[in-house]
Amino acid sequence: MGGFTIFDAHFHIIDHAFRVVENNGFLPEQFDVDAYREHAERLHVVGGAVVSGSFQAFDQAYLRDALGRLGPTFVGVTQIPASTTDAELIELDHAGIRAVRFNVRRGGSETIEQLDAFARRVHDVAGWHTELYVDAADLSELVDVIGSLPAVSIDHLGLSPQGVPILLRLVERGVRVKATGFGRVDLDVSTAIRQIAEIDPSALMFGTDLPSTRARRPFADDDIDILVCEVGEEHAEAVLRTNAETFYRISTSAATLAPTATQTR
Repeated sequence: MGGFTIFDAHFHIIDHAFRVVENNGFLPEQFDVDAYREHAERLHVVGGAVVSGSFQAFDQAYLRDALGRLGPTFVGVTQIPASTTDAELIELDHAGIRAVRFNVRRGGSETIEQLDAFARRVHDVAGWHTELYVDAADLSELVDVIGSLPAVSIDHLGLSPQGVPILLRLVERGVRVKATGFGRVDLDVSTAIRQIAEIDPSALMFGTDLPSTRARRPFADDDIDILVCEVGEEHAEAVLRTNAETFYRISTSAATLAPTATQTR
């Protein structure tokens, strides 16, 4: 893994002290802040993005708690309804949340029909970007819509080999891609990463996808080596840390992983 520090742009906190919703018969096991920190310290993580999953729906309590415990170099990606007011968006931004997620794959979020208007509003009001958990193969009719939005990322390399050509078209339009979930995608990870990097290496953002719920295999430390091998040493620091820091509007300079005690933002 070399001597790189990491901004983990995609991981989940699952704390059964807060509401957890069964999704398609699946209820995830506990994976709280302390469990995440065991991995993060080994990987030299200095910041990251806690991403709300289908099993958290529109709950914000778990996310506020996790961000308070992780510290100021961590931000949140939440799921909220389009009826959320501007004042509520600003308050969530103050709590450290930086993006809204559309979970097309699993549900639990706002519907894709709200994408254009809602993505523009959260950006205008709070500077947030929008994240899509979707098979990129399903986005062929939305390339122009997504490509015209102010800031968008797509999870897990777009998931499928059929989606890669569409994903590459979106990268050409400025869309970011999370190099995450290597154990859950159906495509050739190395090839997809290399193709994206050839178009725009600043589009790629690494994340562990911990705890890898429902993936065929969980995250492995060797996934980082795969990524670095494909993007090259000259782009490794950007893909592992600074691309995501810029996108999430946060600096981790001189940061270390925060203690577990609750901190005030």
